[in-house]
Amino acid sequence: MTVRYTAFVLAVLIACGAVFARAYDVGGGEGVDGTPAAQAGSQRPAPYATARSRVRLHPRFKRAPRAALLWDVRSGRVLWSRRPYARRPVASLAKMMTALVVDERARWSERVRIGRRAKAAPGSAVGLLPPGRRVRLRTLMYGLMLPSGNDAAVALAEHVGGSVPRFVAAMNARARAFGLRCTSFSSPDGYEDRGNESCPRDLAVVARELLRRPRLARVARSRYASFRGLLPHTDKVRGKTITVWKPGRLHMGSHNPLLRAGYRGTTGVKTGYTDAAGRCFVGTARRGRRHLGIVLLGSPDPGGQAQRLLDRGFRALRDAPHTPRA
Repeated sequence: MTVRYTAFVLAVLIACGAVFARAYDVGGGEGVDGTPAAQAGSQRPAPYATARSRVRLHPRFKRAPRAALLWDVRSGRVLWSRRPYARRPVASLAKMMTALVVDERARWSERVRIGRRAKAAPGSAVGLLPPGRRVRLRTLMYGLMLPSGNDAAVALAEHVGGSVPRFVAAMNARARAFGLRCTSFSSPDGYEDRGNESCPRDLAVVARELLRRPRLARVARSRYASFRGLLPHTDKVRGKTITVWKPGRLHMGSHNPLLRAGYRGTTGVKTGYTDAAGRCFVGTARRGRRHLGIVLLGSPDPGGQAQRLLDRGFRALRDAPHTPRA
């Protein structure tokens, strides 16, 4: 009798254990685009820019971007993606992280010396920065984000980090702190492709962090900016032509194709281009309470594709029944 009773109790315990295991099992399932599914019954939310939106899009392209993501900026839910974890060179999109690190470690009222390395920086540049002089950090932040000045990036890196390598180390440390899975940086300007890589999901996280900071968000949504500064003028002294820096106004325009096209509700963010990376873009826009973002890496037409995907996303959210506003 004792043996039968003991066997019965063991059977009941085993059955209860199996039910409990099924209720809390985390194995087997996958979330959006092959990422591990969240534990059933767990209160931990899915990582930002990984969970599926109730609304899903299925766009077609004649020439698709190499990797892309359309997501809800507030919730992080993904409406559409293409290779969201593909590591690719991202060119000047690296400057978003540069802006974040500078904003965290320096005051915008500080003055930044324009050193030789900054003046010699290749690629896109603000161009009108007086060598050896000091320029307000705020001016350089606009120069970093709007005309994508590599000279501004290097000057800021040297000012904040003490040297470019030390600043790049801070960028990579911040990427790890944000939980970025496929991101690394080799320079503050993104001019070098080797070691300067990310993926659409990680770039969505960086864009969210940038837009959460009021000063950076203000820069990101600016189409134009103008500042007092020293501008170069050519003069002749004793028969020789020399450059003289005189007070004037420095004008900057954004490369953001949504801002340039007047796309309604644009809130940011950044463009990038190198031969290896192709044309890259992270853009965001708001319609009412809905705020969507798009990441395009290696796009043949970042401005056009961004507008079409954002339009479809806003329309789908508006028309979807019982879908809470983002």
